[in-house]
Amino acid sequence: MSKTIVVYHSGYGHTQRVAEAVAQGAAAELLAIDAEGNLPEGGWEQLAAADAIIFGTPTYMGGPSWQFKKFADASSKAWYSRVWQDKVFGGFTNSASPVGDKGATMIQLQTLASQHGGIWVSLGILPANTKAATHADVNHLGGSVGLLVRSPSDASVDEVPQGDLDTARQYGQRVAAVAARLRG
Repeated sequence: MSKTIVVYHSGYGHTQRVAEAVAQGAAAELLAIDAEGNLPEGGWEQLAAADAIIFGTPTYMGGPSWQFKKFADASSKAWYSRVWQDKVFGGFTNSASPVGDKGATMIQLQTLASQHGGIWVSLGILPANTKAATHADVNHLGGSVGLLVRSPSDASVDEVPQGDLDTARQYGQRVAAVAARLRG
């Protein structure tokens, strides 16, 4: 069994809901980045002890939230001492638009993992890309680098599409399974 941490920032609760689904799939612990971009006490130690780290952030203005970016920049201490070297990484993002430049955010998350010497896990799920596909389908946004989620700007936290939550659970399972395989 590997130890997985989902470290995330959520501005309005939608990304937190997705983080909870990812964590459920991975049997992971949640680690929230607060509104000021900080981890709770002991958060850096939790990440250092993890076998896998899954990043989560909303996409705002074509990239991660500033709070997530502050966390990413603060990880330079872990980078310098290679604390996260060879850990397994994954990531997800959420925005109101179907595209919303989520890809730019995913590349930033993947690059952060690579800067740390990590091993990135792709989504690994075929897209639901037929005319009959709906928001209830798994991977209806067609992601591959990581998990992509759409929460319309007028949707409540309870209205995150079921297909996205199902995809989140499957992705969490995949990241944890890869970490367990590499640990074994």
